Amino acid sequence: MADIKCIGILTSGGDAPGMNAAIRAVTRSAIYNGFKVKGIYRGYKGLLTDEIEDFKTQNVSNIIQAGGTILKTARCKEFQTPEGRQLAYDTLRRHEIDALVVIGGDGSLTGARIFANEFNFPCIGLPGTIDNDLFGTDKTIGYDTALNTIMECVDKIRDTATSHERLFFIEVMGRDAGFLALNGAIATGAEAAIIPEISTEVDQLAELISNGFRKSKNSSIVLVAESPVTGGAMGLAERVHREYPAYDVRVSILGHLQRGGSPTATDRILASRMGAAAIDALMEDQRNVMIGIQNDQIVYVPFSKAIKNDKPIDRTLLETLRKLSI
Repeated sequence: MADIKCIGILTSGGDAPGMNAAIRAVTRSAIYNGFKVKGIYRGYKGLLTDEIEDFKTQNVSNIIQAGGTILKTARCKEFQTPEGRQLAYDTLRRHEIDALVVIGGDGSLTGARIFANEFNFPCIGLPGTIDNDLFGTDKTIGYDTALNTIMECVDKIRDTATSHERLFFIEVMGRDAGFLALNGAIATGAEAAIIPEISTEVDQLAELISNGFRKSKNSSIVLVAESPVTGGAMGLAERVHREYPAYDVRVSILGHLQRGGSPTATDRILASRMGAAAIDALMEDQRNVMIGIQNDQIVYVPFSKAIKNDKPIDRTLLETLRKLSI
């Protein structure tokens, strides 16, 4: 711990609402505890291109309410190579950065884990992803805001669905996880959610039709995770046209709408707590851990667990959705 005097911070992968709140919390908590802080722009790519700036308290003023990330983000294939990571390490040493806080999702934390192990470099991860798919934390930064955005969009789409008596497939993000689709469906009173977690167990579309779709309703809304495992909204719509041609189907793909917007109070508080906890972790000689939250308490989750373990869906929520959609 005595060797750490300067902390670098970066955001990587897909942006998530609340990342700025996390940047603010890491920066101010570090300065409060006597550390220097340096912001690294464009994720791991910024380590290769030397886009690094000294961060003071004023650098993170008036950003807690902003979506996106002031540090920008980018994919970086070069960082996936040993040569690229060596260049990144050399950049960190040249700037006298002694520890790294990485805000991002599964791929970002995987990169942090490899880098930390190769160079024995202290890295702390913050779970910044709207998919909520990282193991060891009840919620990830950005998930609540994305869920609220989905709710607002679906509420508007329902007006049209009801007026025209149609079946709407609404595609939401979640390539490997159905948290947004499932909880979004419950929050909006949707008839069903088609998610990757149970796609190998049951034909979810056939089940939807056989359970009496539109038996008592003049319209139906189904949330679909974008995962190739589910076929996505377009794939399901094509299947309905082939197998159930009597139904009038429409598709809405929410896409990047879900990533944007001012973070909710829940995400701002979560990001602030996790950002401060990242500095606490470094002061406690922790490394190679992700900051998580379980039962409203901060926990340290080893990168190996956070990345390798699949986060299970709460199957009681599936049953709740079935009961409420009759």
